[in-house]
Amino acid sequence: MRWERVGIIILLASLLNAGNLLNTIAIGDNNIRPDLLLILMVFFAINSGTLEATIISFAIGFAADISSAAMGPAMISFGLFGTLISQFRKVVIMKRMTHQALAIFVMAIIAGGFTQILTHFKMGQNLSNVYSALFWTAVYSGLIGPLVWAMFSAISQWLGVRAYKTGRLPGR
Repeated sequence: MRWERVGIIILLASLLNAGNLLNTIAIGDNNIRPDLLLILMVFFAINSGTLEATIISFAIGFAADISSAAMGPAMISFGLFGTLISQFRKVVIMKRMTHQALAIFVMAIIAGGFTQILTHFKMGQNLSNVYSALFWTAVYSGLIGPLVWAMFSAISQWLGVRAYKTGRLPGR
């Protein structure tokens, strides 16, 4: 794993998530847009070893927290669920676009919902339509995810990510 390159990709994805560039493809009044950091987290959790996936998931969660109102909930959520989905790599191979889209959708619902619950506990705020926006963001991320996944797969050797043919890690 080439950590400095992975860090650059995480920084670029967090800038895109926090900036206004993704607003050009946003849908509806709630400004529904895909979550690039979540797609990146699922990609690395599936295509990296468990230790690497855990470290990257916490780093992506930290990047998500920097651009949000509360510090900590996304880091805990992304770290926990990124580690769990890296364990699924040993059972399911994510080569088909439908499997990738479904994994991104499910992780967006679970990790996003858990992040919202932790944010509510920390901040004590009730946001209107937060779960509706969460659902549609998960749908949008699931639809866009396989295309972004293909772009990350194209640069995976540059990032130092090994493509595993089976669910088992070599040498383990």
